Amino acid sequence: MRIVLGVAGGIAAYKAVLLLRLLREQGHEVRVVPTRAALEFVGRATWEALSGQPVTTEVFEDVDRVAHVAIGKQAELVVVAPATADLLARAAGGHADDLLTATLLTARCPVLLAPAMHTEMWEHPATVANVATLRARGVHVLDPASGRLTGADTGPGRLPEPEAIAAAALALVGGDDRTRDLTGVRVVVSAGGTREPLDPVRFLGNRSSGRQGAALARAAAERGAQVTLVAANVAPDVVAGAGDVAVVPVETGEELRHAVRSGAKDADVVVMAAAVADYRPETVAGSKLKKTGDAPVLRLVETVDVLRELVTDPPRPGQTVVGFAAETGDAAGGVLDHGRAKARRKGADLLVVNAVGGGRGFGAATNEVTVLDRDGEVVATAAGPKQEVAHAVWDAVRAHLDARADGAAGAGTLPS
Repeated sequence: MRIVLGVAGGIAAYKAVLLLRLLREQGHEVRVVPTRAALEFVGRATWEALSGQPVTTEVFEDVDRVAHVAIGKQAELVVVAPATADLLARAAGGHADDLLTATLLTARCPVLLAPAMHTEMWEHPATVANVATLRARGVHVLDPASGRLTGADTGPGRLPEPEAIAAAALALVGGDDRTRDLTGVRVVVSAGGTREPLDPVRFLGNRSSGRQGAALARAAAERGAQVTLVAANVAPDVVAGAGDVAVVPVETGEELRHAVRSGAKDADVVVMAAAVADYRPETVAGSKLKKTGDAPVLRLVETVDVLRELVTDPPRPGQTVVGFAAETGDAAGGVLDHGRAKARRKGADLLVVNAVGGGRGFGAATNEVTVLDRDGEVVATAAGPKQEVAHAVWDAVRAHLDARADGAAGAGTLPS
C-alpha cells in the first residue's frame, strides 16, 4: 500500500520514526512528508534512510514532478503523526503553504491525524473547533493519549503509541483485508503484569508492558468482537486507540483473577496474555520497611494459577481458553520445550509461547510467537509488530472455533 506519513514539528516526532518502521515492516511503501519544523526534531537523513524515499518539505522542490499534487493523489492512506495544534489549524483552514498541507488538500484517500500537544493547547477552544471541522469533513482525528508530556507536565495531549496509530490507520482501509470474522464473539483479554505488594510502596512485579495484550484486544475489536480488556498496571497510552474496548484496571493477581472470571461468565473466548505473578509475599507490611543492617527474609506463597483454573473450573462451559507462556529457556530445555510441557500441563485450548528477555517480548514493539494446541503441537507461528502478531493469534483462534463448530455439527449427525 502507498502510504504518506506526515510529520509535524513536535517533540513527539521521534515516535513517528517507530511508526514508519512498523509500516515498512508490514510491507507498505511509505513516503515521509515532514514540515520544516519537524526536521528540527528528526533530520532528513533519518526519514530517507528508513523509508527508502526522498524527503521534501516545500512545494518548490521536485517541481518537475508536481509533487505537491502527485503525492496526495497517489496515496492510498495518509497518516499525520504527530499532528500539532498548528498543523490542525492549517489543515482546518485549507492552507497549502508547505508540501504536507498541500498533500492533505489533494489526497482522496482516508486521512488519519494523530494529535500531540500540551493539554492547554488540546483543550483550547480554537483547537476544539478545528478538530470538529476536520471530523465533519470526514478526516479521522484520534483523541490523544493521557500521560507524561514534555517536562513534568501530565494530561491529555500525549501522542498514542505507534502500534495504536498504525492499527487505527490500517483499519480505515481494511487493514490487511481480514473480514470482521469475530462479529458476535464475546472476548475477555488480560494484559500487563500484576504487582504483589510488599509494603505500601514496594511490590513484586515483572517487566510486562501490556502491549501484546492491548494489541490482541484491538485486533479482536477490529474483527467485530465484543471485547473486555483486564489491564494489570498498563499505562494509559498503551490502551489508547483500542477502539470499542471496555477496560477494567487491576493491580494484583487476585484482582485480575476476579475480573477475568467475572467477565468470562459471558465470554466465548478468554485470552490470558497477562503476566501473572507465580508468588506473592505471605504477609504485607503495614508501613514502609526500613533498612536494619540485616538481610531481610521474605517468605513467598504461591498464587492461584488463573489459567489452569479457567480450564478446570470454567466460568462458562464450552468457552475457548488461550494462554500465554513467556519463556527464557534454561539448562533443562529451550523455549519451545518448556512451552510444550506447559501446554500439556495447563490444558488450555491454545498456548501462545514467546521468548522474553534480552530486549525480546516484554516492552518491545515486536514479538515472535509459536501457537501450540493442548497436546503441544504447533498450529501457527508469527513474528513482527505486536498488532500483526495479535491478528495471527486470532487467526489461530478463529480456526479453532471453526473446527470445534464443525466437530459439533458432525457429532450431531451421528446416529443415537
